Amino acid sequence: MRRKFTIILVALAAIIFSYSFDNTTNTERYTQTYHAQLNEFVKSLQDLHSYIQSANLSNPKDIEQVQQRIQAARFNMKGMDFWIRYMEPLAYKKVNSPLPVEWETEVFEKFEKPYKREGAGLTLASLYLEEENPYKDSLAALVNAAIEACKTYAADSITKDLTSYHHFYLCNRLHILNLAAIYTTGFECPDTAQIIPELRSMMQTVANTYTAFNASFPQQKLSDEYLSLYNGALAFVKAQPQDYSSFDHFTFIKDYVNPLYLLNQQLINQHKVVSRSMVDYALNKNEITIFNKGLYTGQNSKGVFLRVKDEAILAEIDRLGKLLFYDPILSGNNMRSCASCHNPTAYFTDTISATSYQLDHAGYLPRNTPTIINAQYNHLSMLDGKHFTLQHQAKGVMTSPVEMGGNEKEIVEKVLSCEEYKTAFEKLLQYTPQEPQLSIEHIASAITYYYSKFSKYYSLFDDAINNNQPISAQAKQGFNLFMSKSQCATCHFVPQFNGVKPPYIGSEFEVLGTPADTAYKALSADKGRYDINPAKETMNAFRTGTMRNAAYTKPYMHNGVFKTLEQVIDFYDGGGGAGRGLVVDNQTLSSDSLKLTRVDKSNLIAFINTLNEKVVFEQAPARLPQSKIKALNNRKIGGEY
Repeated sequence: MRRKFTIILVALAAIIFSYSFDNTTNTERYTQTYHAQLNEFVKSLQDLHSYIQSANLSNPKDIEQVQQRIQAARFNMKGMDFWIRYMEPLAYKKVNSPLPVEWETEVFEKFEKPYKREGAGLTLASLYLEEENPYKDSLAALVNAAIEACKTYAADSITKDLTSYHHFYLCNRLHILNLAAIYTTGFECPDTAQIIPELRSMMQTVANTYTAFNASFPQQKLSDEYLSLYNGALAFVKAQPQDYSSFDHFTFIKDYVNPLYLLNQQLINQHKVVSRSMVDYALNKNEITIFNKGLYTGQNSKGVFLRVKDEAILAEIDRLGKLLFYDPILSGNNMRSCASCHNPTAYFTDTISATSYQLDHAGYLPRNTPTIINAQYNHLSMLDGKHFTLQHQAKGVMTSPVEMGGNEKEIVEKVLSCEEYKTAFEKLLQYTPQEPQLSIEHIASAITYYYSKFSKYYSLFDDAINNNQPISAQAKQGFNLFMSKSQCATCHFVPQFNGVKPPYIGSEFEVLGTPADTAYKALSADKGRYDINPAKETMNAFRTGTMRNAAYTKPYMHNGVFKTLEQVIDFYDGGGGAGRGLVVDNQTLSSDSLKLTRVDKSNLIAFINTLNEKVVFEQAPARLPQSKIKALNNRKIGGEY
């Protein structure tokens, strides 16, 4: 009996050993693919660094050789991009940052002061080499930083994830999002002639990575349907012209990238993929299309009512929010409401003047009133990013001495003086145990919940991508220009066409050199982000707004200096403020002309018009709640100015 039991144990051990060996061997194929590509990348960086040490940077031939080695390293980097951009984004900034310094306030850090991130790597090396009299040591330092960053990607803390399939599908999700938003636009590629060659090389390498992954994880492998579609995407890219301005971005995204996103999301759920990375903080794993308003979460529109799920209760919050939005009781003089500046019939903005009246009705506010439609898809609010929640922004406006001039305590008291408000809010307090007494938080939350529902609508362009609805050839060409020659998409990212790029965890700010007037006599005096976070890089920087509904939200720029889309396009085409002779040392927009033709500009506007959303607006409330304070009962719906 003992001998029989021993034989069974030996046999069982053999089976376990065999399974473990086979599983380890298969896993190693995927792991070895990763390490082989990383080693190849490091080798190309070391070769570049070594050549720089011996090069004469005053010799054009040596500079050409350095550029060739930079490009060779870039191709190897693209082979690793699938992993390194996701697995350690901070180290990636040392490998291929587009800017020497970035100030970041990501969604999970936005309650803290912005972090200074110093960049290095191949893009900056290439750009630095184009400067007059580049220093060898400075150039070498940019490359050496990339070499040092690669040690992070060889560390156990990173490579241990390779033994599990979870990271793979999350890396792949970011890869697909960047196929739509980053890789074809030149955002991180200073030589536009290399954008499509790099894309082809990267996609081919990723296809090889897919093969290695499927061999290592047969139980969680990519489906045949996914691989077939990806191979179709690769074939499409290989058949496209090498000029990125001639590349069919529209068809690429509609027929390949967006459907790939759907299939990958299905696999994420099928294989019960678990994330341990903050990179995935904002993304919705249940969303199946890139062009859906549920793709990522930017803001909590419910505020203190976050726990409320009951549709009837939410409808009541919406009703109260609407009344409050139109009620001047929130202002210090009881004459001004949210609707005074955010006119609902004008896409919730002010299209009458460059900037709205101040509270005193004498002067004007320093900034244009931005639309609040789609405001919830920014991680920071206001053009300078001053506010980190919609509710914080609403309170800021209500209590601003030049905007609504209210006082928190007085606002609450006046609202409570209206029995209709008082009764309704008292019933809602059970849903806000963290705020057991009526406060300005409840008022702000009702308002933000009300107006955020107008951000749920879609445009003709969304329907074209998601539902194959027809779109004009002119608009398609305009989108392809938007993604390439006109360089719009390097700041206005798919799908919200705002400053939030994959993985959608932070809002970007740009320095454009916006003039004080259309004659370009002076730069706008508004310091923008600098007033919130003083730094050389943030002077005159403003948060990148959305292009959605742009046809209806004039005037444009932070100071409303431009009245038409044509003027805005001419501004960018001319190289911003610096391109017009203004001194803007930190301008992030290229000062070179885009050389857009009249047809180009017409096509761009045709595309921008397809971003107009089919918003269903509402009539203003017929009445406002009566107050016990008789003097308050003369207030007008929507305010007086």
